[in-house]
Amino acid sequence: MARRTTSIKDKRQEAEAAEARGIKPKEKAKATPRARTTRKKSKAPERKRLSWVIYSGTQKEFARFRYDQKDEAQAKLEEMKAKGRKNYYMQPVKELLSSQGAGAEAAESNDDE
Repeated sequence: MARRTTSIKDKRQEAEAAEARGIKPKEKAKATPRARTTRKKSKAPERKRLSWVIYSGTQKEFARFRYDQKDEAQAKLEEMKAKGRKNYYMQPVKELLSSQGAGAEAAESNDDE
């Protein structure tokens, strides 16, 4: 069955008839204003430095070199491989600049060697 749609004209006539009888028309509810969403300031990415680390086969760290000292790290790796039968490998490691821990001290101690 088709539904009868009401037109704007019909609704207007109903509203005028209601006013004539003294009935107040319903007021539309006012929309509440939405709270503004504030954008959070994004944090700057933490700065990192890349260094070369020489590990043994058991993943124990033996030496740490700054990124620009790759040739010295390669030489140290070959020297350690020639000394014994252990497996050694070199891998780049990223570390936070803000953390001044053992990694920074190890990089400085390798400069003396």
